[in-house]
Amino acid sequence: MKYTEEHEWLRVEDDVVVVGITTHAAEQLGDVVFVELPEEGTEVARDDEVVVIESVKAASDILAPLDGEITEVNAVLSDEPSKVNDDPEGEAWFFKMKVEDLSVMDDLMDEAAYKNFIG
Repeated sequence: MKYTEEHEWLRVEDDVVVVGITTHAAEQLGDVVFVELPEEGTEVARDDEVVVIESVKAASDILAPLDGEITEVNAVLSDEPSKVNDDPEGEAWFFKMKVEDLSVMDDLMDEAAYKNFIG
């Protein structure tokens, strides 16, 4: 997995990138009560706002970590937003995206670098 400074994780599965938030981010948010997901087929550019998360503490936007197309969303989160707290780096992924060039992920942090980043 790779990580962004915005506390997102990315995992390559076949030819798509799965995106979610880290356990650290979920803990900072507190109890998640609402998740608004993007539409499948949406073209996004890096740093576009693509997901809105509301928790008992705050509202947050999840940014597109890469340029690409949203190919699938985790619709379960719309009905059960608390899954983000239960399994943020597993079953509670937000969306899958197709990117032109997977090598752009080489610039992102690995797990050791991310752990160092969050201190």
